[in-house]
Amino acid sequence: MKPNPSQKLSRPARRAVLVVHVIASAGWLGLTLGLLALGTTAATTGSAVTVEASVRAMRLFADWLLLPVAYLTLLSGLVLSLGTPWGLARHRWVCTKFWLTLATTTATVFALRPGVNSAVAAVAAGGPLPDAGDVLFGPVVSLSAYVFMTVISVLKPWGLTRRGRRLRAPVRRSLQDS
Repeated sequence: MKPNPSQKLSRPARRAVLVVHVIASAGWLGLTLGLLALGTTAATTGSAVTVEASVRAMRLFADWLLLPVAYLTLLSGLVLSLGTPWGLARHRWVCTKFWLTLATTTATVFALRPGVNSAVAAVAAGGPLPDAGDVLFGPVVSLSAYVFMTVISVLKPWGLTRRGRRLRAPVRRSLQDS
């Protein structure tokens, strides 16, 4: 029997992907809190050794942990949205979460990591932290986005999209005809 591409995930598969998604999302949030703590330490301490240790630890987080967790969050969220009745474009909160996850992942690649790497290069060369914004801005923006995404995941605001209303209309009509 050929699988139907529009077929939804089985209950055990959905639950497994949901667990992976929640763990990856919580990990991403935790890593961001760690980055914020390290960035705050680097920006506020008077010790050159502490600044260097903080930005080097940030680079470790950014290079080895943040991107795999971000990609896992994005992928598991996509699988959940496409494999469950929530859909990717049926509910506004799901669309919002998808685009914010994509934007924060992209910002990690093109803004946060380069900012941390430039801070490490400057500090490793014996100079001061060039700009506190390089180590603080990314984690603050990311943390704000993740908290917002967590809130809308719990509250599920805003209702259906236009596509969601269109897809739901035939179901309502068939229920009324029964």
